[in-house]
Amino acid sequence: MGDRSRLCSVWLGSETGILKGVSVSRKQAFNFCNTSHLSRDQEVRALCWADPAESELLVGSVDGTVKTFSTEKGAFTETRRCGDPADGCFTGLATLNSSALLTCGECGTVRVWREDSSEPATELDAGKNVCRMRQSPVHQHKIATGGKENGLKIWDLEKPEKPVFTAKNLRDDWLDLRRPHWVRDMAFIPDSDKVVTCTGYHQVHVFDPSSPQRRPVLEAEYGEYPLTALSLLADGNTVVVGNTHGQIAMLDLRKGLVRGCLKGLAGGVRWLQCHPSQPVVASCGLDRFLRIHSLEDRKLLHKVYLKSRLNCLLLASRDLVDGGGATEGEGATQEVKEEEDEVWDAMEQVGEVGETPKRKTAQEEEEPQKSKKKRKKGRD
Repeated sequence: MGDRSRLCSVWLGSETGILKGVSVSRKQAFNFCNTSHLSRDQEVRALCWADPAESELLVGSVDGTVKTFSTEKGAFTETRRCGDPADGCFTGLATLNSSALLTCGECGTVRVWREDSSEPATELDAGKNVCRMRQSPVHQHKIATGGKENGLKIWDLEKPEKPVFTAKNLRDDWLDLRRPHWVRDMAFIPDSDKVVTCTGYHQVHVFDPSSPQRRPVLEAEYGEYPLTALSLLADGNTVVVGNTHGQIAMLDLRKGLVRGCLKGLAGGVRWLQCHPSQPVVASCGLDRFLRIHSLEDRKLLHKVYLKSRLNCLLLASRDLVDGGGATEGEGATQEVKEEEDEVWDAMEQVGEVGETPKRKTAQEEEEPQKSKKKRKKGRD
């Protein structure tokens, strides 16, 4: 299994609790799980790398456990309890200086876990109904949280007593009615203090903690349906957002305009991630497909059916296609088979028990009636 896991460049977590690895260059997909203990309590809700070398993967499950998966050995090596199922599902998972684990649940409790310790070293309350927690890629001690009726907050884990920034709600509408807010995802914009968020009311907001203004410095809208996920391009000027109807778009954060849309999805988007060095974006969601689009010409490059509804994904920093793979011009509809497909293909097909006979067509039903009419005419 170690050889297979080293080939994988995309990792995905599913509702069935299976960790899936996909090798885009070899057009192969693999399942990594213990099938004897598989249950819905092990549904994967968060993924992150445990070290900069990407030799280990952290997998957050619904039951409050975090498993360590070795990409070199191709097996799970450690399981630790990092919360209670009553706290809700994991909404964020990250590592802190490669020596501590950072978790956040739907209840809003953010915890820092040290190695060889069953009790959290630091704990803070980010408010109820947290939908996402994100860590700054530059300053690892800074995190952002937000949720339903729980505005954006930026925290410094070195001073966890109170947030360093709390976003202010939007101004009332033209009827002087309060506008609700529902933060679904966020990201730190590189080379700045700004944070971009997407909401359940199809809005994209940019906040600047360095300015005295606590309301968004940029407001944009896309579509008519709730936005569920976003990811920034490497330049930080463009954000990719997805919604509950399988629509993905690229928005320019300098002007707040839609640059283009990515097509081909058939279900709600649950996770997006842009590759750190290649102009591609990976997406997954309810339609059970992993899709990789080009951000240059917006074409679908790869499409992988993975049998389970997918919650999250994680890209390796190396190139997705290392030689021998399909180029952009070779089309997108590559058929990738999982390892268990060979077993199903080899099985003999049998008919269903109590299979009902086929219904007669209209032509077959008319033939007996025509023959009866001919007999009557002959008798007359």
